Formats: sequence, C-alpha cells, structure tokens
Amino acid sequence: MDEDKAIKKLIDHDSHFDKIENRLDEMVTKSEFNTRLDEMMVILKRLDQERVFTTEWIKRIESEVEQHTKDLGKLKEHLGIA
Repeated sequence: MDEDKAIKKLIDHDSHFDKIENRLDEMVTKSEFNTRLDEMMVILKRLDQERVFTTEWIKRIESEVEQHTKDLGKLKEHLGIA
C-alpha cells in the first residue's frame, strides 16, 4: 500500500516538474532582461539630454520674446500708438 502511495506521489511530482520546466522555458533569461534594461536606460538618457536642450532652447526663445516685446514698445512709443 505504501508503495502505491509513493509511486503516485512520484508521478505527481514528475508532472509538477514538467509544469515548472515549461514555465521556465517561457521566462525571460537574465541576459535578455539585462539587454532590455540597457535599451530602456539608453532611451532614458536620450530623453534626459533632450530635456536639457529643450529647456535651454525655451530660455533662448523667452529672451528673444522679451527683447521683441521691448522693441515693439519702443516702436509704438515712437509712432505714438502706445
């Protein structure tokens, strides 16, 4: 009787091992995971650099707008429109 239980348990464990192996085959490997992380880091670095350049570009545009506003004010004063 104990032998039957042991055999059934072995068969049950064998099927569980097969399921585990199938799950492991579907999982991402460590190198694939690291490759994907590296790709994400490259994208993040580019975005960060782009943000810095965009901020500087906005500052330049804002200073130009300020200068143009001053010039327009002077022009309006000169023309007597203001």
